[in-house]
Amino acid sequence: MASLNVGNLGEYLREQRRNAQLSLRQLADAAGVSNPYLSQIERGLRKPSAEVLQQVAKALRISAETLYVRAGILDAERDRDEAETRAVILADPSLNERQKQVLLQIYESFRKENGFGTGEAAGPARDGDGTADQATGGGSSTDGGGDAAGSDTGAGRRRTAG
Repeated sequence: MASLNVGNLGEYLREQRRNAQLSLRQLADAAGVSNPYLSQIERGLRKPSAEVLQQVAKALRISAETLYVRAGILDAERDRDEAETRAVILADPSLNERQKQVLLQIYESFRKENGFGTGEAAGPARDGDGTADQATGGGSSTDGGGDAAGSDTGAGRRRTAG
């Protein structure tokens, strides 16, 4: 069996298992997976699902997120940078709620344009009376109605210039 690019995960799991002073069989039993399957994960021959990683993390009493990052399911640095950017915007006392939501939508549209956006984190802008939704053309960065964002109409020009 050819090795998948999950050796780092397997090595890390083996190290954590040994630190917990568990045998391969004990960890497999605690996580509810087969002994051979866990062995293959540790040797980098299998890429486990997020569910299996969660079970193993619980059995080892470590963060499942750490295993997700090592397995390539999450990109920790990019996710952390995005979360920090959003937190700074939301914490800025000089902006009102509508402005914060519009800024988050603009930020998300730029991330999508650059191939990083998921569209899930910012969500639709809501400040109670719907003004943020109207200001951004309903929250869609592709409908051309985002006069508050303004940058969507020049996106094609920016790409060809750079």
